This record gives sequence, C-alpha cells and structure tokens, in this order.
Amino acid sequence: MNASVAIQTLPEAKNDEELIRIVDEVIDYIKSTGLNYYVGPFETAIEGDYDELMDIVKECQHIAIRAGAPSVLAYIKVTYKPEGDVLTIEKKVTKHHQ
Repeated sequence: MNASVAIQTLPEAKNDEELIRIVDEVIDYIKSTGLNYYVGPFETAIEGDYDELMDIVKECQHIAIRAGAPSVLAYIKVTYKPEGDVLTIEKKVTKHHQ
C-alpha cells in the first residue's frame, strides 16, 4: 500500500438532512471499493494504490453530483510513498479507540 488519502466531501445542499444523504452515498461508494477505509466525523481515510485512490477521489465528486448536489467542494489530503508502505490507519488510530 503506497498511498492513503483523506477526503472530505462537502456537497451543496438545501438542508442538513440532504447533505447527510448525499455524503452517505459517497461513503457507500467508498465502502464498495473493497479498500480499507475509516469514516471520521469530518473526513474519510482510504488506503491503497495511489492511482486507484486518485480515481476514487474523482468519482466521489461525480457521486455527489449524481445524488443531486448542484456543486461539491472537496478537501483532500494525500500521503504517497512510491517505494514502500505508508503508515496504516490502524497504526494511526487504533490505540485511541480501545
């Protein structure tokens, strides 16, 4: 695993319920990829191959638009290590959730 991303998808929405519905569709898509992920209160972290993760980041925007958002903002953090592995989600957060 040479990369991890954290993505915060912020769709334009009429109200909080609509915003949550759209974000839930994005998260469902991330879950469907089969990659290791962690949903937090502000962003979702995903681990995998850099190119695959960049495709997923792109598709998250399309999912939000198809779900009804007229526009979408995304904040993205990327860790990429072409030669070797990046720190895993488990190593970063497990000790804080026991």
